Parts: sequence; structure tokens; C-alpha cells
Amino acid sequence: MQKLLKHIGQYFMMMRKVMSVPEKWSVFNKQLILELEKIGLNSIGIVLFISFFVGGVVSIQTALNLQNPLLPKYLIGLASRDSLILEFSPTMISLILAGKVGSSIASEIGSMRVSEQIDALEIMGVNSASFLILPKIIASLFFFPLLVILSMGIGMIGAWVGGLSVNVTTSDFMYGLRYEFIPFFVSYAIIKTLAFAFIVSSLSSYFGYYAKGGAVAVGKSSTEAVVYSSIVILVFNFILTKIILA
Repeated sequence: MQKLLKHIGQYFMMMRKVMSVPEKWSVFNKQLILELEKIGLNSIGIVLFISFFVGGVVSIQTALNLQNPLLPKYLIGLASRDSLILEFSPTMISLILAGKVGSSIASEIGSMRVSEQIDALEIMGVNSASFLILPKIIASLFFFPLLVILSMGIGMIGAWVGGLSVNVTTSDFMYGLRYEFIPFFVSYAIIKTLAFAFIVSSLSSYFGYYAKGGAVAVGKSSTEAVVYSSIVILVFNFILTKIILA
């Protein structure tokens, strides 16, 4: 318990340093553009690939479980749509990005810590927490929702292709996609995604920022960043779903 309270205290102390006005906006903007590329653009490929095939699998499994002739075929499109929007795209994509982006953030900052680059920034009077971490948080908050929306669209294309493979016509599938659509579900997914983006970027930065030792410590911080980010995402997924949808 004491160790947990120590980590919580250190985390909020770090975030207090992070949430400060950048000293040089020109340097901050360059760092932000770099993070947008590393966190966002470099993650598009894996998001597209996973979303397409998971959408197809969801559609096929739904079709196999709805083989009763009394159940209309359009339910496959409806079930695929709601599964992707409500749970897969916001939660599963965030967990995948926790592994890809989170480990990258933790190892990058951890390497700077153990090689004393962060200490050098502090000696020069630079707020290292704000300089290194704030651009990563902003880039995550900006790009995670875009990646999730992209995942929804590509996932539905994958679901359509999967539906065709089990004799679901395009007209039935498209009717299911449009049937009693609730726009608030997309808003709910974006709200969850913003929370998950902050969790992944800030927790991963925390474990990297306080890494101690050598290369082994960097590897350990990367592992801890992925594990604890995933745990907190799942906990907040339950809490946010209970608050927003219940």
C-alpha cells in the first residue's frame, strides 16, 4: 500500500510539472510535430490491418450464431456495428496502442533518464517533464480518436466482406448498419478514447521518467508501462461505461 501511494504521489508531482506553459513555443511545436508522426502516423498501418480482419471475424461469428431462419439477416450488420463502435474500436485499439505506443514512450524517456540526458536538461534550466511528456500527451489526445474512428470505418468494411463470405447480401448488411443507429454511441466511444489516450501517454511517460539503472531498467519500465496502462484502461472502461451508458 505504501509503495502504491508513493507511485501515485510521484505521478501527480510529475503531472504538475508537465502541465506548465512551454518556455519556447518554437521548440515545443517541433517536438509536437515529431510526436504526431511517431504516435499517430506510424500507428495507422497496424490499426487498419487489425480492424479489417477483426471486423470480418465479428461478422462471420455473428452470422454463425444467428442461423435461425426466424432471425433476419440484417441483424449481422447491426451486431457488427454496435460491437465495433461500443467496444472493439475504442477499447481494443487503445490496448493495442498501449503496447505499441506505450512501450515506445517508456523506452524513449527511460533511455534518456539512464543516460543522464534528462539530468542535463534539468541542469540547463529546462522543465524536462513538460518538454518531453506534454507533446506526447497532446499528440495522443489528438490522434487516438482519429485512429479509433478510422478503425470503426475499416472494421465495418471488414465486417461487410466477412458477411459476403457467409451469404449475407450487401443490402441486408447495409440495412443492419443503418437500423436504429444511435449517434451518441460514437460520442461515448470518443469520450472513452480520450481518457485512454491520456492514461497510455501519461502512465508510460511516468514509468520511463522514473526509470533507474541501466538497459535492464529501461526494459522493465517498458513492460510496466504496458501492463499498468492496460490494467487502468480496463478499470476505466468499466467505470466510464457504468457512468455514461448505465
